[in-house]
Amino acid sequence: MLDKQIARLSRSPQINADLELARRYAPFIRFDQREPFLPSAIGYTVFRKTASSFSFPREVQVEDGIAFAIEYAIWWDWDIQHLYELEHIWVYLDSGGALVKAEASWHGRFHQMLDEGGRLPQHDGRLIVFSEPGKHAFAPSPQWLLRRKAKTSTSCGVRAGAMGVHVTPLFDGIIRDDRPLNNRLAHTWLERRSFQPSFVFDREFDLRSIAFVPWQSLNQWIPTRVSNLLDELKRTIPPCERRVLRIAHRGASAYAAENSLAAMCAAAELGADMVEIDIRVSADEIPLVIHDGSLKRTHGINGEVSDFTSDELRAMTGTGRPIVSFDEALAYCRELDLGLYLDIKRLTVDAFRAMFKSLDRHNYMKYTIFGSFRADYLADIKAARSDAKTSILFGAVDIDPVKLAQSVDADYVHPCWERRAEQPHKLLTPDWIAAVREANLGIVCWHEERPSEIAALKALGVDAICSDKPELLL
Repeated sequence: MLDKQIARLSRSPQINADLELARRYAPFIRFDQREPFLPSAIGYTVFRKTASSFSFPREVQVEDGIAFAIEYAIWWDWDIQHLYELEHIWVYLDSGGALVKAEASWHGRFHQMLDEGGRLPQHDGRLIVFSEPGKHAFAPSPQWLLRRKAKTSTSCGVRAGAMGVHVTPLFDGIIRDDRPLNNRLAHTWLERRSFQPSFVFDREFDLRSIAFVPWQSLNQWIPTRVSNLLDELKRTIPPCERRVLRIAHRGASAYAAENSLAAMCAAAELGADMVEIDIRVSADEIPLVIHDGSLKRTHGINGEVSDFTSDELRAMTGTGRPIVSFDEALAYCRELDLGLYLDIKRLTVDAFRAMFKSLDRHNYMKYTIFGSFRADYLADIKAARSDAKTSILFGAVDIDPVKLAQSVDADYVHPCWERRAEQPHKLLTPDWIAAVREANLGIVCWHEERPSEIAALKALGVDAICSDKPELLL
């Protein structure tokens, strides 16, 4: 069915003159020897004067000495970290048809395709570009890609599939498939295809070998393509095989002080995808990472977190076990490549706005889930940032999880039943799970350290499990 969909795309109406130009000057791409994903289709646009691109946030400049420019929007079904990829190449030709300039996309930006000698790499008048393994950003020479070798290897290895269904700004509000279950399906499929790049770029791919259509046709085709890919994953990956997010509860708190940087570091070393940390605010409204409102249990200090400013708290706790600020935790988790599951214990409007600014500065909102027992907090967060992923926590067994989540537009339900039943997985009945999935909600469970119970939860196909011992979730 998927191959037939590409065949139908190739029969889209064409402007013959533009199609001939696009095919004549279509670039070559050099891929890594072990690259698992090749392009499927191209949406082309021919520019004869300066104009804005329809598919990339830029203006295509047709300057003096340039007769026309061709934009190639190149479609992959898969990037090694997420479902679907759209990369771009621009070639600029003079009146004699000679290639005089070229640009290509690079992680949301674009740059000139000039190698270390300042030359345009080309063969028979057609541009040659090199594709980053798994990620597909374009470079004019392998040297560019070798400088990112460590980061690329991580993306293709332990972080394969980590971004699930990645909806880019171009398709915001059009592709609506970035729901928890779909993210788990994409993560599962891609993790199975993780690989170690060779960084030998000797696989030459001729773009003429795939479907060429005007950009408008490709643009209309993409949302249905994404939905069909996900339908195929739902059909072929049963719940018991779906990749579960591994969340370290207060960091790897079985091995280091809860909510400490040491616990976060241990979580990364033990294979966690995310860390659950608790958020409260100081008297001066600085978001801090601490579970209890009182300082007595964790620090032996009489008083509440909210009684003191952040500087006062740091002075009181700094020589022993300092309280970590949210900004410190965020920066450290970004360094460790850990997502954030935030259990909001107490928060003010000014504090969560400060958190949004920090997350935006680090481009980390997409790797963060806001959770809380407080429905009002989640409602405020979602109202302020519709792109924030939220999770509603609850302890009652007989509550309707769907109505509760829908009342605050949450993305996940988080039943906290570990103290209410010897085998909490038995409370996740088929009807309960079916109702939650029908509402397009994800399921988070915590915190569990019993291997038998972890196995039972995984068999049900939940989205995430928290544990003090994240290595048990591997």
